[in-house]
Amino acid sequence: MRGIGILMLTAIFFSLCYLTFVSADKVFRNDWQLPTAIEQSQFQYRLVLITRDMETPFWNKVGKGAMEEAGRLGASLEIWGSYDGNQEDFLKKIDIALHSKVDGIIVQGLDTEEFKSLTKVKASSYGIPIITVANDVPIEESLRRTYVGSNQYRAGKLIAKQLLDDMGDVGTVVLMYNNGKEYFQMQRLQGIESILHLYPNIQIVYGETEATREEIISNTKEILNKNPEVDAFIAVDANITGTMIQEINKRFQVEPYYIYTLDDGPDSLSLLTEGKLDGLLQQSPK
Repeated sequence: MRGIGILMLTAIFFSLCYLTFVSADKVFRNDWQLPTAIEQSQFQYRLVLITRDMETPFWNKVGKGAMEEAGRLGASLEIWGSYDGNQEDFLKKIDIALHSKVDGIIVQGLDTEEFKSLTKVKASSYGIPIITVANDVPIEESLRRTYVGSNQYRAGKLIAKQLLDDMGDVGTVVLMYNNGKEYFQMQRLQGIESILHLYPNIQIVYGETEATREEIISNTKEILNKNPEVDAFIAVDANITGTMIQEINKRFQVEPYYIYTLDDGPDSLSLLTEGKLDGLLQQSPK
């Protein structure tokens, strides 16, 4: 019995040696083919760009630049958005993108609790990076990865300096802005104030308004009635500019007024060409 056991162990030993040799031979042979690796060019990240202002000159340029760069890098990019600042539809599209498990979202920042909840809670839980573009939201409130866009505080300073160069350091200046008090607008206002407050003979009138045409008209009328001595207007939100100028033009000639805005809104460039807008601080969206 002992001899049979030794014989069986010897047979098993030689069998294992043979199998080890065969396996090693397959690994080290020159013609052994490893599984084909997926080429990097075949892999596409799926990205989405989402804005509240589809089909405006500014966002058309943003979309064009993003699409060109995505193509160069081999990524898939879709452009989604809402029209006329439809906030509910805008937030819904962000939610859909998150549920679709895209690889990354490039989005126009919106300084609201709903937006910050989507980016800070839901996007973080899914591990989807958020990049804000053009309009920022504070990183500690949104957990966005980074911001791509202009320094809005500096933009406010630049437009205020241009106004003073044109008008001088005496006069009444109306600052018209959306009552949503978004982060980018507050930064611009702070930049404007930091310059105008240096001049004691400059009086600032604040014109807070809702974004609707009716409200912009109503608030412009009220400001003109209460402040007939107004010399200049700065539309902190470009979407206010066209309606504001139309209302001014109904009552007075716009030529005596110094009127400025930031960004190329739907009609900003045409108003500048017509001479109804004295200055426009344009970004480089592409």
